[in-house]
Order: sequence, then C-alpha cells, then structure tokens
Amino acid sequence: MQTCSTPSADSPAGVFYLDVLTRLAADGVPFLIGGAFALSRYSSIHRDTKDLDVFVKPDDTPRALALMREAGYRAEMPFPHWLGKVYENERGGHFIDLIFSSGNGVARVDDLWFERAVIDEVLGMKVGLCPAEEMIWSKAFIQERERFDGADVLHLFHALGPSLDWNHLLARFQDNWPVLFAHVVMFRYVYPDSRDRIPEWVVRDLAWRLSAEPPPPVHVCRGTLLSREQYLWDLGRLRYEDARLTPRGAMTREEIEIWTNAIDDPETH
Repeated sequence: MQTCSTPSADSPAGVFYLDVLTRLAADGVPFLIGGAFALSRYSSIHRDTKDLDVFVKPDDTPRALALMREAGYRAEMPFPHWLGKVYENERGGHFIDLIFSSGNGVARVDDLWFERAVIDEVLGMKVGLCPAEEMIWSKAFIQERERFDGADVLHLFHALGPSLDWNHLLARFQDNWPVLFAHVVMFRYVYPDSRDRIPEWVVRDLAWRLSAEPPPPVHVCRGTLLSREQYLWDLGRLRYEDARLTPRGAMTREEIEIWTNAIDDPETH
C-alpha cells in the first residue's frame, strides 16, 4: 500500500490548497473536505492523491468558482450535474475538485452533510470533514473498470462500523439499499472474524428487504448508477431504460451525454 503525508502548508500544493480554502472561508462559502484526506482521518489509510476534494452545496458552487476566477485561478464547471474544478494556473498544475453531487447524480450534497461533519485540521486550518456515512453513500456506487471504491467502503465499515449511524445510512440509500447490502455481504466475506462490526439488525433488515422485494415493474438498468461506461451496451442493444434519467433518476439527457462523452478523459477517473 502506498503511503503519503498531507502536503505541508508551505509546499506548492499546500500553498494552493490553503489559499483556496481560506478564500472560501473568508467569503462565507460553506465547504467540507473529503477524498483521501477524510479517508485517512477515519481509517488511518494514507495514500497518494493528486488533488483535494472540496464538497460544497449545489447553490454555492457558481459563487465558489467565481471567487476563484477573481483570485486569478482557472475555474471551470466541466460537469454541471456534479463537479467543478479549480486549477493552480492556466496550464493546470495542482487542482481542486469542487464536488456538489456524484457522477450518477445520487449523492447530492445537502445541509445534512454539514450538520453531521467532523471537525479536524487540514494544512493547519480547522475544517469540516465529510461525514463517514456520506462518504460510504457516495463511494458505494463507484464501480468502474478503472476505479472501484468498494475497498474504501469496507475499510470504513471496519474502522467505524459500530459507531456508524446505520439508520441514517439506510435513509440515504433509499431504494438503492441493494448497493449497501452488496457491500455488507462483501464485508462479511473479506473480514469473516469481524462481522460484528456491522450490527446484526442491519444484516437482517437488508436480507428481509431482499426476500420481500417484488418483481420490478419496468425494464430499467440500474447498472448506470454504478458505472457510466460498462452498461451502455445494455441501454443500446437491450433497450433498457437508464436509471439515471429523470424523473426516475436525477440527471437529464444532456447531463448524461456530457458525462458519457468524457469517459476517456483521465481527469474524470
């Protein structure tokens, strides 16, 4: 496993990150830190990261990007349904992801993220970290060929299982509870002697839901909520409906097209 330490406040990356965070705070834009920084805090797993994940509410994203442009940074909204980016300079350099939802449109940042945040220190600055439950919620759906966050989910279960708010997690997943159950089952397989990290009532509740689930009434593929690429064949050849599409999902056809066209863009992996 790769290990790394948080960039120092006087390193090139640290100076950039801290300046962006300081400007957001000074202008009153609420934000949270997620990604590798938060995962390290919760699970003690450290790994190299090429950027900083900053979570903001959807309505605050345009304002945050405008602030960064005023400061001379290159700031863009490449994916209007979930992600903005702030670059150190016109050529790129270090960058920050401004995240206000998830690539599948499910895990939208709302007030509960901030109400449940954990206060910690990043680059010498007191900040809020994304709640562990919200990290599990958003990471559980990332199952691409080139990126799979299932191990992060299991590590969070292992580190925090007994203290997680499982009722809140179940409420977050809503009709997507089978995705949570899949990770719970995999956790019991990966860590057979640590299955008690997940309360037994959670396992029973999810197993009951599975046994009682009625046949689906529509020809819909939910695989697109897990991978933007690997189930496109099903939409085309097998004519499945796309679960991401409104009103069933949270994305418009235009947003899905933009996200699909960027599949080969390495910055979106």
